[in-house]
Amino acid sequence: MEVKDFDFYLPEELIAQTPLKDRTSSRLMVVDSKTGEINHRRFSDVIDFFSEGDCLVLNDTRVLPARLYGIKEGTGANIECLLLKQLENNQWETLVKPAKRVRQGTVVSFGDGRLKGICKEELEHGGRIIEFQFEGIFHEILESLGEMPLPPYITEQLEDQERYQTVYAKHRGSAAAPTAGLHFTEELLEQIAAKGVHIVYITLHVGLGTFRPVSVDVIEEHEMHAEFYQMTAETAATLNKVKSSGKRIVTVGTTSTRTLETIAHANNGGFIECSGWTSIFIYPGFEFKAINGLITNFHLPKSTLIMLVSALCGRENTLHAYQEAVKERYRFFSFGDAMLIL
Repeated sequence: MEVKDFDFYLPEELIAQTPLKDRTSSRLMVVDSKTGEINHRRFSDVIDFFSEGDCLVLNDTRVLPARLYGIKEGTGANIECLLLKQLENNQWETLVKPAKRVRQGTVVSFGDGRLKGICKEELEHGGRIIEFQFEGIFHEILESLGEMPLPPYITEQLEDQERYQTVYAKHRGSAAAPTAGLHFTEELLEQIAAKGVHIVYITLHVGLGTFRPVSVDVIEEHEMHAEFYQMTAETAATLNKVKSSGKRIVTVGTTSTRTLETIAHANNGGFIECSGWTSIFIYPGFEFKAINGLITNFHLPKSTLIMLVSALCGRENTLHAYQEAVKERYRFFSFGDAMLIL
């Protein structure tokens, strides 16, 4: 299967640059995964598609203010550093720009020297292992010096940093938001719970894979970057109960989907308390063992995310839905509109 099979035309003006004032006011395209039938709704209507006993799965990761701007000691060159994954001994896997100016041994100063980074190892595609030196608490320094790591296709400034966090964000560690969750408010979640729907949380820290395009021609040759996930005993018990009762498990976002499918495939379709690293790659032909539905945003052409959606909905149904979204002027990507696949 070729990557070009997941391409589509997207006018640049449909890429949402700013979040809507009301999270739930975005549009919602509802797609029948079997027939491809499409309905156009508002996101606040999503509650209409849940029944008592169903389960909604949310990713409660919290985005770090992971973009740092510093000065290379010795030359004064401007360096941008994006934190991706925390390692041991104050070391982080990062992306740096311009990468050619950051070689092994390079020292970069951030915030007038409050934070210093030493390049310990050079990786491919601009990746670097950086060891940080500082006094105090690292995350407090990061909160004061760092910026939200908005994707490169968003060119406007974000006035409220919390709009790139879900209202239920809890565990710090992501380099990007699980954007399908940005549509929910606390009030909507309360309404869904009042309908008898189980709401559970998993954690998957979004990492490097979000920033790397598919660089191969054949899908099967692409390798996903590993990301850390965690599931509690309480969440596992609820999911097993819902599954055994024949009710639906609906994930919010590709991150929640990848976490549940990773765990279910390792446990004969069931769920257990666990944590680890997943590099699962979901594309057409994949056998879903965990989920029955998905809430997701509209994704980039030829991305692993649209491949995951196509695995659940079918490639032709997915591309038809995307053509309809372009025709109807839906808003795309992180701050855009949503799709519900059932």
